[in-house]
Amino acid sequence: MLTITDMSFRIEGRSLFEDASLVLPAGSKAGLVGRNGTGKTTLFKLIQGELTPETGEITVHKRAKVGSVAQEAPSTEDSVLDMVLHADAERRDLMSRADTETDPHAIGEIHTRLAEIDAHTAEARASAILKGLGFDKAAQAGPCSALSGGWRMRVALAAMLFAEPDLLLLDEPTNYLDLEGALWLERYLATYPHTVLLISHDRDLLNKAVSSIVHLDKGRLTFYRGNYDRFDAQRRLQMEIVNKTREKQLAEIAHMQSYVDRFRYKANKAKQAQSRLKRIEKIKPVEALFDEDALPFSFTPPKRTVAAPILSFDDVSVGYDGKPVLSKIDGRIDPEDRIALIGVNGNGKSTFAKLLAGELAPMGGVMQKARKLEIAYFAQHQMDMLKPGETPLQHIEPLTHYDSEAKRRSRIAQMGLPTSRMDTVASKLSGGEKARLLMGLVTFSGPNLLILDEPTNHLDIDSRDALIQALNAFEGAVLIISHDRHLIEATVDQLWIAAEGTITVFDDDLEGYQRMLTNPGGIAEGGTPGIGGNGGGTGTGRGSGNGSGDASGDGVPRDRKAERQRAAALREETAPLRKAIKAAEADMAKHQSALDKIDAKLADPKLYEGDPAETVKLTTEQARLKSALEDAEAQWLEASEALEAAEKAQGV
Repeated sequence: MLTITDMSFRIEGRSLFEDASLVLPAGSKAGLVGRNGTGKTTLFKLIQGELTPETGEITVHKRAKVGSVAQEAPSTEDSVLDMVLHADAERRDLMSRADTETDPHAIGEIHTRLAEIDAHTAEARASAILKGLGFDKAAQAGPCSALSGGWRMRVALAAMLFAEPDLLLLDEPTNYLDLEGALWLERYLATYPHTVLLISHDRDLLNKAVSSIVHLDKGRLTFYRGNYDRFDAQRRLQMEIVNKTREKQLAEIAHMQSYVDRFRYKANKAKQAQSRLKRIEKIKPVEALFDEDALPFSFTPPKRTVAAPILSFDDVSVGYDGKPVLSKIDGRIDPEDRIALIGVNGNGKSTFAKLLAGELAPMGGVMQKARKLEIAYFAQHQMDMLKPGETPLQHIEPLTHYDSEAKRRSRIAQMGLPTSRMDTVASKLSGGEKARLLMGLVTFSGPNLLILDEPTNHLDIDSRDALIQALNAFEGAVLIISHDRHLIEATVDQLWIAAEGTITVFDDDLEGYQRMLTNPGGIAEGGTPGIGGNGGGTGTGRGSGNGSGDASGDGVPRDRKAERQRAAALREETAPLRKAIKAAEADMAKHQSALDKIDAKLADPKLYEGDPAETVKLTTEQARLKSALEDAEAQWLEASEALEAAEKAQGV
């Protein structure tokens, strides 16, 4: 489908690709990964012909349609559904010709082709895609002009998925999706009938939607079979092997050089010394492989301690222009709570975040804040706060009037920006660098509560891991709105849901929420009335329903910080075990399915009337699969027992 041969390309004097080559077979589902700034989006432009390589060539199958998502759907009065239907150019052209064509033979050909491309199901297919991305029937019938930029991005994504290009190029498609939309897209891409090349830093999407990884590093493209976790393991093993080989080569060179230095001027050893010199010249040590770790985040700890609860809600409602978006909000947030707020976009997650941050006032009820409470609020729309013509050093200057430049640079380094970028104006920073700078600025004062609305957009995988470490080290409360399942699972211990016009506690983990989404009852069945202690104690165990939240159900005082630390440690300790269990379960299912098929063939009497070699082949494969199944079962049992022991040790 796609072949890249010895391609080189420079931009502004910087080499992005150097003799890069890649063969992507038709039907592949591949994730394109690499650090921010390595040239992933540029590669898409080269594939689509928007840019031309300096050397080498890019070849796409001559009959293949290449498609990528537009920046966003245009703001027109056309309905959302019509905009998506319009994306299938062939169907649109055929439908237009069918209305004007008079030649009976041509009319027949048109309708034959319409039948071949399932034109009669087009509206239903387009509607199903839109529904998966969060558009109900009313939204599908509404005009695009009524949508925000983020929702028009979804329309553009839906249009490209509906058009079904032979080579689908997707650049961070989950950035404008909620968790539900990301889950739907993951399932859709896994069964997409053509070739997909996907740029993403969403670890879960790369593990479940693709079957191969293309790694862009140091201007080269390397193809790996398997999902992201398998690529990561292969990459690390490859690095270990290469670096050990290099160490051996360098040790051999050093040993021979030592001999040369000792004996090159002694007549009886000169010949041997010269021989070793020639061997040294022939040895070309392999280049060391290493991953540059992302610079760490560091959030300023709370400057002062505030009493619990830091926020409490009593029948609170909030909205815009006198119309409530959320109502009947009851509950509390305590000093060290770790909360993920999830739910379908449009159900009030960002509205609730703005209420907490003080950007919106309650329309009804009572919301109380602890005295001297400091809140930091980060959201993608706040990128506009950055001044395009100012450097990070200039941005931080008003907050550090009395600090030296060295101390200011040290504070910027704590935000995760390298020294080389501290004097770069904001307009020239990457999306990830802007996000780091903004997070550092909004948390500069040492907040007690950190509110992050989609913080991982524009961050690469290593930077997301650095953010997880910073959040787990942060001593205050955290509320996260995110579609990044890995971030949620690694940092929070409570799930709150925005649904049906209120905020509720979900009494299960993220996997339970995903299972609930596939049930007919949907979100309505998963919520628990109220949040925090005022929710009757259901779901969080933070009290008996009296709102105290400082005692367990039996009245015993609780050390919330110690609980959070234990929960974070348990998550980190058991994550590999949970992955091993899932992998073993998948292997068991795969082997059992293959065994069932072989057993069915061996049970057929006709088999033994044919070539005996076929029977031998099947029985040999049967024995192999049984052994593999037993191994997978043993691995599953071992990991399950280890997980149970770890949870028991932590008192879970």
